[in-house]
Amino acid sequence: MRILRGIAVFLVCLLAGMAPLSVTSVGADTQVFPIPSASTSKNDGSDAGLIVPILITDPDGELRYLMAPMLIKNSIVGTRGTFNLFRYDTGGRQMQFIASYTERIERKLLFNYVDPAFSDGRYFLTFGGSFFKNATSRFFGLGQTTIEADETNYTARELRGNWRFGVYANEVTQIAVGQRVRQVSLQKGATDLPFTGDVFPTVPGVEGDTLIIGTRATFYYDTRNNLTSPTDGMAVTAYAELNQNVHNSDFPLYSRYELDIKKLFPSESKRAILIIRADLQATLGSQVPFFEQSSLGGQNNLRGYGVDRFIDKNLIAASIEERIHLARAKIAGVAADFEMATFLDTGQVFNSFKDVSFKDYRMTPGIGFRGIVRPNVVGRIDYGFSKEGGAIFAGLDFPY
Repeated sequence: MRILRGIAVFLVCLLAGMAPLSVTSVGADTQVFPIPSASTSKNDGSDAGLIVPILITDPDGELRYLMAPMLIKNSIVGTRGTFNLFRYDTGGRQMQFIASYTERIERKLLFNYVDPAFSDGRYFLTFGGSFFKNATSRFFGLGQTTIEADETNYTARELRGNWRFGVYANEVTQIAVGQRVRQVSLQKGATDLPFTGDVFPTVPGVEGDTLIIGTRATFYYDTRNNLTSPTDGMAVTAYAELNQNVHNSDFPLYSRYELDIKKLFPSESKRAILIIRADLQATLGSQVPFFEQSSLGGQNNLRGYGVDRFIDKNLIAASIEERIHLARAKIAGVAADFEMATFLDTGQVFNSFKDVSFKDYRMTPGIGFRGIVRPNVVGRIDYGFSKEGGAIFAGLDFPY
């Protein structure tokens, strides 16, 4: 999201020594950082504008609120006004609210709440919802062999809702159930590229509204020392999900499965951390909407390509990343760490497991920079190289 990209730019600017405005009140300290923001993205165009991050800490120096109003001029969709609010409470509880209005087409409203220690730590609870219109979404067709010349554009108009409730079997193991609702319709995009609906009219999910209701069961095994900014440990996630396509009575049901493994190998001083990730996804069923299938490309895998560059029913992906500590600084009364990361992402999508071939794997090396206010905030910028020119991504989390 471009919102997150701006906040990541803010964290990098802090490293350059920009001086904040300080407002101190009884029981809290507030730091305001009005800074210019400039960025570019393979799919989303170029941004230029102003971001005003506001950090509010409690008397003990713990970060409680991060607010970030933004005014950005985008080369594709025009002027955008955005307000971001993040609240951090004890026990790892977090609340996120984002509201955004753009001159052309795009809108965004999002709320999310997470409590990893609900009811005195016995349960995990999260719920949220969002409405957005993304006018720069891209589609190249299905499969690993799609070519850049087939690029199309559409506006994804989506309404989402979700909840998940988990029970801790022990300190590192959780079993969870949850549901999601996703309503999607494709509309004309904001670029000069051909409209996806005109070029790929027979691809599932292109025509009409799609309403998905999904029920998921998930197994978590997590020995990491922190959920947001870990430095050691291992995480395993496995889920099975049954989905109903409400608007397609001929092919109403399909299932999705995933096994995701992450392992951190810190040095003795933890100034260098090696992270390895492996991801396997599978989708079973007919006429599965293309936006419900597995995809490669974006900020969390195959970072040298744009978002959803390769799409198909199944996926195999792997990544290796070396995070190196660069510096530590005091910001708004709390310690911020700054890191550099080198990485290599690889993977492929395919329709059937018999189609898997070593020659079809894509590889994207890259480099990234991160600003971390432990334990709650991670801002990052990653640049991945690819045969299609590379891509830049940012966010308020690690890629994995």
